[in-house]
Amino acid sequence: MAITKSAKKAIRSSERKRVMNVRRRRAVHDTVKAARSTRGADRKAQDAALTEAYQAIDKALKRGIIKKNAAARKKSRLVKLIKKAK
Repeated sequence: MAITKSAKKAIRSSERKRVMNVRRRRAVHDTVKAARSTRGADRKAQDAALTEAYQAIDKALKRGIIKKNAAARKKSRLVKLIKKAK
């Protein structure tokens, strides 16, 4: 349990950061899942879903939620999956 005033403040700020990090990670997961589910859809829907997934991945990368290679891997696998379905 935090005793000092600064330790209590650090706990509050880390909890706010944790909530935002979880939200950003969930956004990446949901958009990638949505993009994967557009495999049989038309080209326009696939491109829109892919763009949205790229945005979520890039934002998570920028904020330090995922690492650079993890972001590149997610993008690469997503494009590979969609191209394979065509």
